[in-house]
Amino acid sequence: MNEIRNIVSDIKNGNIKPIYFLMGDEPYYIDKISDYIEKNILDEAEKGFNQQVMYGRDSTIEDIVSAAKRYPMMAERQVLIVKEAQDLSKNIEKLVSYAENPQPTTVLVLNYKYKKLDKRKKLHKAIAKFGLIYESKKLYENQVSDWIRRVLSGKKYQIEPKASQMLVEFLGTDLSKISNELDKLMIILPKETVINDKHIEDNIGISKDFNNFELRKAVGEKNILKANRIINYFSENPKNNPTVMTISLLNNFFTQLLLFHGLQDKSKSSVARALGVNPYFVDEYFLAGRNYPMRKVAQVIAFLRDADVKSKGVGANQTQEDILKELLFKILH
Repeated sequence: MNEIRNIVSDIKNGNIKPIYFLMGDEPYYIDKISDYIEKNILDEAEKGFNQQVMYGRDSTIEDIVSAAKRYPMMAERQVLIVKEAQDLSKNIEKLVSYAENPQPTTVLVLNYKYKKLDKRKKLHKAIAKFGLIYESKKLYENQVSDWIRRVLSGKKYQIEPKASQMLVEFLGTDLSKISNELDKLMIILPKETVINDKHIEDNIGISKDFNNFELRKAVGEKNILKANRIINYFSENPKNNPTVMTISLLNNFFTQLLLFHGLQDKSKSSVARALGVNPYFVDEYFLAGRNYPMRKVAQVIAFLRDADVKSKGVGANQTQEDILKELLFKILH
């Protein structure tokens, strides 16, 4: 976040680089920086003649270099944005000669998603010397809830931990998807709202009672009735509750529980830090730790691995529903 603020601040202050190479596994920030450049470097009157968007799949490096070498018309600069530049990965090193001597009146932006430049090669070194390289790294699942909180805080909203966790478990770590859903909430709800699970259920369609978060909690509590109700709901709504995702989330939970058992310092702050969870959820691990001794946790992880293989169609003739029900029975008994 600080790196992005610095990039934006430099642009606002007129410290504009001739090349912005935006790469990495998290497309959200690549798009954010690229969109900011697209909207803010040129004014509306200048954009008509001096701003161009190209796509990697429809272009060659020679096309891009040719466009980048043009001079602006009635403006100080031209802006050339290459979207989906990763489609040029096989030939990207051909950009070296331009990167070593970039046109000073051109701002060339390359959106190189899901890939990275090799730091050992000439292109990386040339861009790092004359332009800017930004690597957008994928957030870990335990970092996304904090990201949601910070984004909302900046817009004068707050969110309860359960509501945040529901978003993460339903949408995963895709920041673009999460951002879209947060935008919907902020259109509907007034500023200063503390977003809760009811807001999520009413406006995004994630059930506050029947989701993987509640299943994990029910399993940790050994609440057999609640866990089975959730599983039955999943069976009736398989598209929104894929078995593979449920098994993966349960596996993460029991892996964390195994780590919990191995901790010497079991103060709440230490547990939250070691497991990478919000302190709000730490009590669930103490309860689950009592319900599942270390030996049982190791056994459950073996059950989960077996169910994961079966859910992917290997060595099983069971339905997804039956695989999940059998898994739940093994865990809870």
